[in-house]
Amino acid sequence: MTNPRDPSIHQLEYFVAVAEEQQFTRAADRLHVAQPSISSQIRRLEQTLGTPLFHRGRGPATLTDAGKELLPLARRVLRDLAEVIHAVTEVEGLRRGHVAIGATPSLGATLLPAVLARFHRRYPGVSLAVTERASQYLVEGLESGTLDLALAIMPLHQPMLERVVLAIEELVVVTAADHVLAGRQRITIADLRDVPMIMFREGYDLRPATLAAFERAGFAPSVALEGVEIGSVFSMVAAGLGAAIVPSIVATGKAGLNVLRLHSPRLEREIGLVKRQDHAPSRAAAALSAEITRFLTQSGWPGQVPLDLRLVPG
Repeated sequence: MTNPRDPSIHQLEYFVAVAEEQQFTRAADRLHVAQPSISSQIRRLEQTLGTPLFHRGRGPATLTDAGKELLPLARRVLRDLAEVIHAVTEVEGLRRGHVAIGATPSLGATLLPAVLARFHRRYPGVSLAVTERASQYLVEGLESGTLDLALAIMPLHQPMLERVVLAIEELVVVTAADHVLAGRQRITIADLRDVPMIMFREGYDLRPATLAAFERAGFAPSVALEGVEIGSVFSMVAAGLGAAIVPSIVATGKAGLNVLRLHSPRLEREIGLVKRQDHAPSRAAAALSAEITRFLTQSGWPGQVPLDLRLVPG
């Protein structure tokens, strides 16, 4: 807590100006204040410190030994304060800052790069950190404060989260071009009975969604390969190791693969922008949040639009 008798910033500014000008009148002119105000504040500073700081007389205002000790310290305090003000101004003006954003792997490969590229062009001084994990881990990052924002898969029920649905996407089945189902355009989960399936590793949002779909259909998937990442699943499918249920946002435009839409029921999921509602975001984080929704409103989904992707008006 500040002591009312502590030296004020103005007192230190006045002291340094008088010490450098060696005259109270010139110091007042330099600071654009009245000379009596300078004199009054210097006297209060001397009273606070319990010692004279200047030799007063007909000649220049020269420093006492105490004044000589104080001068470099006062300059350092004023310099540090100026640096703090400059840093805060830079951050508030988004010339500097930092944002930590999380995304699921499919969103990190599709939506996020285009958004971050435009954000970086707009605010090149703001540094960015990206974490790609499943939604449950992104929520943990938001709760711990290591993430400012996240692009995640709904639903998320934690009460401390603010959630904005950005889009609704389909989950589709991908197969090799010569797969037994390749001639079909639409299939049901029942059509996948006994079809070798490639399963994502634990931690992917798609894994429980896939298992739940099979369970609702009344049977378990025939797992041919599991533990894959989003980056390798299409190579595994193309090699004929099995079919896979994937987000349509990453299945669009994959050469050599067949994309099958599911019906009865369709598998859909909501893509959302998530942040904490109990903490005010930094200026940089708020700007990136606005950039995400603005990007989708102005430009739509980046690249080739996935099957039946529906953007939710912001």
